[in-house]
Amino acid sequence: MVLTVPTRPFPDQKPGTAGLRKPVSVFAQAHYLENFLQAVFDTCPELKGGTLVIGGDGRYYNREAIAILLRMAAANGVDKTLVGRDGLLSTPAASLLIQQSGAQGGFILTASHNPGGPDGDFGVKFNTGNGGQASETLTDRFYARTREIDRYLILEDSKQIALDRVGKHQLGDMQIEIVDPVAGYADTLEQLFDFEQIRALLHDPAFNMRFDALHAVTGPYALELFEKRLGARPGSVINAIPLPDFGGGHPDPNPHDAAAFVKLFMTDDAPEFGAASDGDGDRNMILGRGVVVSPGDSLAVMTANAHLIPAYRDGLAGVARSMPTSHAVDRVARKLGIPCYETPTGWRFFCNLLDAGKVTLCGEESFGTSSNHAREKDGLWAVLFWLNLLAARRQSVQEILTGHWQQYGRDFFQREDYFIADADAARTAIKALGKRLPALTGTQVNGFKIQTADSFSYRDPVDGSESRDQGLRVTTADGGRIVYRLSGTGTRGATLRVYLERHEPDPAKQSLATSVALAELSSVARRVAQLDALGLERPDSIT
Repeated sequence: MVLTVPTRPFPDQKPGTAGLRKPVSVFAQAHYLENFLQAVFDTCPELKGGTLVIGGDGRYYNREAIAILLRMAAANGVDKTLVGRDGLLSTPAASLLIQQSGAQGGFILTASHNPGGPDGDFGVKFNTGNGGQASETLTDRFYARTREIDRYLILEDSKQIALDRVGKHQLGDMQIEIVDPVAGYADTLEQLFDFEQIRALLHDPAFNMRFDALHAVTGPYALELFEKRLGARPGSVINAIPLPDFGGGHPDPNPHDAAAFVKLFMTDDAPEFGAASDGDGDRNMILGRGVVVSPGDSLAVMTANAHLIPAYRDGLAGVARSMPTSHAVDRVARKLGIPCYETPTGWRFFCNLLDAGKVTLCGEESFGTSSNHAREKDGLWAVLFWLNLLAARRQSVQEILTGHWQQYGRDFFQREDYFIADADAARTAIKALGKRLPALTGTQVNGFKIQTADSFSYRDPVDGSESRDQGLRVTTADGGRIVYRLSGTGTRGATLRVYLERHEPDPAKQSLATSVALAELSSVARRVAQLDALGLERPDSIT
């Protein structure tokens, strides 16, 4: 029996670039999750009679949310749901499953790299039939519906569906199929890379790797790919069991939050290769002995060496990067004679370019890279790309980076994060900065001449849509660049992200520490944004 449950709007259900993220305590409120899900069902009539993919990163509240979602999908006329075993599906695996099954869409239950557990965060996002994130236009429609919703539909049947084994079930008129979350995804990646070549590298006694799954969703995927299919030594994958609170850690693969893992690689006897992924498996961090690869460098190296990878041997249609990401890939694209697109932050902006065949590889500064095989960033894909590259070139990570910098110059890049407890105050400050920027052009700040200062807007080359106010940019006459953005991925307060970049063409100066190379530009960035006046004396984190 379908129940029509009266409800009221919640004012804070506006999804960001990666869905709706809130503390678990917010999602656990009566009707909160149901309201948002019903808004999606009301806005996407194609789901009625269609197929829906469901899975998440296994964080706290995942199973409870799936139980609610299944009853609501049945009540809203969904014909079939594909659910990852144990409620698990990494974000890239869910994207691929939507594409490969011909589903009309999918719900991915994740707050990505945010902490988990009862005191942590939860999230839900909707991906459309191409496997990619819902567009801004569609998420605006979701939000508009949440502002007027007065009821939701849910099946009265409280039948518990066993998620722990593959099989088929019936819930009302809807068929539920519990699927292996790993096999199809692993099969797809095996078709893209030279597994024989990688296997030979991993069997070399002199080569050792370590992958940290951070007790998040990629553990089962990494065990299947690296230890089972590629034959990496047992124990190469660590923290492989997904836990609802990620073992109490912060599942974000960056040098600040994964500092203990990074420290393992800063010794003379460190493994030759290391990598980590985040809560839902879409981000990546690549390490070599004594070095952490910056996201901009990673995308640039991939682009320059794509011809060594079977799936990209015939060349790239183009590449794309988010605006805050360093210009390293731009230099490679110019040499290859392929287009390089600069988009706002948010993977959805890449999807139009991928669907139109304009780009093959894309990446963003927040440790996300992927290709046209999926419509989400893909952490394990990036790790396999680097392993395949190491196997083909038989060089270390450091040697590959050094050679790349000698050819293209080095883009020193750093992100400084400032947490602001009052989100409204943060928005007011960034708005005031935007108003001040035009007057800065041509002025001197700390001895640096400001060459340009503006707010980034983007016109989509495929559909012509325009996105305004996507970050504030400042360039200096000596080639430096500063970008200011408020992050949309947190659930408490706001984070001001300040991105610093400086190109160094002289190989003799490329070995400087990044903090040293960017110290003066960092001072300029603080002065321009008047951070001291905001009480922000130093960054809360630097990556």
